[in-house]
Amino acid sequence: MSRIAYRRVILAASASALTALLATSTPAHHSTAMFEWGKAVELKNATVERWDWTNPHTFLYVNAGGDKWAFEGMSPNHLGRIGWSKRTLKAGDKINLTYYPLKDGRKGGFNVTVTFADGKIMKQLESPSTNPAADR
Repeated sequence: MSRIAYRRVILAASASALTALLATSTPAHHSTAMFEWGKAVELKNATVERWDWTNPHTFLYVNAGGDKWAFEGMSPNHLGRIGWSKRTLKAGDKINLTYYPLKDGRKGGFNVTVTFADGKIMKQLESPSTNPAADR
C-alpha cells in the first residue's frame, strides 16, 4: 500500500471512530425527554441541602415536607452570565421553586425559577423578561 493510500485509510478510520463516538454520547447527554417541558409546577417551603455548580449542568438538592428532591439546571457558564454564582444558593436556604417535573413521577425535574425568602426571584432561562440582572 502506498504511503498516500495508508494515510487515507488512517484518516478515514479516525473520522469514522470520532463520528461514532460523538453520535452515541451527545444525544444521550443532551436529551431532555425525561422532563414535562412547559408544565411548570411549584414546590413551596423547600430547604436547600446542596447546590452543585458543576459542568455540564448545575444540580439543586432540596428537602420539602420530609421528601428529598433533585433538580437539574442550566450550565454554570450560562447561569454565570445572567447573575448566578456558586454562592447563589447554600445549604439551609429556604426557597420556593418552579420546575418542569420528571415524566416518571420521581421527585425532581428541571429547575425554572428560585424564589428566596426575601422575595427575590432568579430564573434559569435568559430573555428580556427573565434576566435577573434586569431586576436590580
